[in-house]
Amino acid sequence: MRKLSRGAYEDTKGSVRAAEALAEVTLLTVVYYLVWRNLYDFSMFAYKGKYVLAGVYAALLFLIFENSECTKFGQLHWTDLAVGQIISLVLVNVVTYFQLCLIANGMISAAPMLILTVVEAVLALLAVIAFDKLYFKLYPPHDMLLIFGSESALGLKFKMDSRKEKYRVTGVISTQAGLDRILEEAAKYDAVILNEVPSALRNDILKFCYRYRIRVYLAPDLTDIMIRGAKNNTLFDTPLLTVKGTGLSPVQRVVKRTMDIALCGLAMVVAAPIMLVVAAAIKLEDGGPVFYKQDRLTRGGREFKILKFRSMIVDAEKYAGAVLASGNDPRITRVGKVIRATRLDELPQLLNILKGDMSIVGPRPERKCLADEITREVPEFPYRLKVRGGLTGYAQIFGKYNTSAYDKLRLDLIYIENYSLLLDIKLIILTLRIIFSKESTEGIDKAQEIQEKSRELLEELQKQEQ
Repeated sequence: MRKLSRGAYEDTKGSVRAAEALAEVTLLTVVYYLVWRNLYDFSMFAYKGKYVLAGVYAALLFLIFENSECTKFGQLHWTDLAVGQIISLVLVNVVTYFQLCLIANGMISAAPMLILTVVEAVLALLAVIAFDKLYFKLYPPHDMLLIFGSESALGLKFKMDSRKEKYRVTGVISTQAGLDRILEEAAKYDAVILNEVPSALRNDILKFCYRYRIRVYLAPDLTDIMIRGAKNNTLFDTPLLTVKGTGLSPVQRVVKRTMDIALCGLAMVVAAPIMLVVAAAIKLEDGGPVFYKQDRLTRGGREFKILKFRSMIVDAEKYAGAVLASGNDPRITRVGKVIRATRLDELPQLLNILKGDMSIVGPRPERKCLADEITREVPEFPYRLKVRGGLTGYAQIFGKYNTSAYDKLRLDLIYIENYSLLLDIKLIILTLRIIFSKESTEGIDKAQEIQEKSRELLEELQKQEQ
C-alpha cells in the first residue's frame, strides 16, 4: 500500500509543473500588457486587438518555454532553468517587437521592450527559485537502488550524487547477486536504476517493478533506442514494429537542408562581427593562423575539412598527437580557453554547413583515426554516420565533454531515430542554454575521477560479500 500511495502522489508532479508554468506565463503576459499599454501609443491598435495580441504573446511564450525545457522545475538545475527562461524571453520579445512594428506600419521605439525584458528576467529568476523550492518541499528525493552490471555502470551513481537534492542513491547491488536477492532489495526502495543489466534479468526486474509501482530509471541499450524509433504495423492481429535503419527519409533530408541554408544565412549576418573580433584576438595573441582545418567524418563515412577558430598553439598535435584536450591542457591558448568555453571556436563551421558537409543539428563529426579507435571498442559507433555531422546535436547538448563514446552513441541514435523538424528547432534553442552551462564543459579529469570512485566502490562491495 505504501508503494501505491507514493505512486499516486508522484502522478501529481506533471499537474503541479503545468500549473506553475501557466501561472508564470500569465504573470509575464500581464507585465507585457502593462508595459505595452502604458509605454506605447495604444491608439494604433484596435480595441479588441489588445486581447488577441496578449493571447498570442502568452501562447508564444508558453511554446518557447516548453520547447526549451525551462519549465521542468525540480528536474533540471535551477540555474539551467533560469538561463533557459531568460533566453526564451529574449527570443519572444524580439519576435513580439517586430510583430508590433508590422502592426504599427513602421519602426517603433525598442526601449519599452528592453525594459520589459529586464523586468521579466527578474520575475522569471524569482519564479524559478520559488517553484524549485516548492517542488523539493512537495517531492523529497526517492531512496533509490542502483542495479549495476559492470564497474563502469557504477559511475552513474556518482553522476546522480551531484544532484542530491533530486536523486538519493542509498543502495547498490550487482546483477551477480541473482534475481531473488535483487527483487528482495528492490521492494525496500521507492525507485530502482538499471544500468548495463542483461536483458533477461532486466525483463524480470521491470515486470516486478511495474506490478508494484516501483519507479524505474533505465539506461537503454542500443536496441532499445532502435525500437523507440520503430513504426507500428497494425495490419495484423499480432502487433509488429518496423525498424528501417535508413536514417532520415528523402523528404526529411530536403526539409532539413532547407532549414540549414535559411538559418545559416541569417546566422552568418549576426555572427560576422563576433567572428571578426575572435579572429583579431587569435592573431594578436601569437601571430599564428586564425583558422584550423582538420579532416572529419560526415554522412556515409565521407571525409571533409572542418573549419574552426584555432584555440591551441600552432602545430599542437606535434606535442601530444591526436588526443582530446583535458581541462588544463597546456596547448590551449589564452584566447582558446575563452572561445572553447563559449563555443565561439565552432562559428566557422557555419561555412561547412552552407557547403553541405555538415548540418546545424547532428552528431559531432569525429576524426577518422579517433573514430576507428572507438569502433574497435564500440563496433556500433558508425551507426551515427546515417546523418550529416552537426554543429550542435543531441549528444553535444545532453552530454558533456567527458561523456563516454558509448553514451554519446546512444544520445546520437536517440536523435536519429526520433528526428523531426520540431526536434531540430528545440535543440537549436537548447544550444543557447548550454553555452552558459559549466557542467557541459567538464573535462577528461572529471571522468577519471568518476572512474576511480567506481573502482573503489566495487572493491568495497566485493569485500562486504566475502
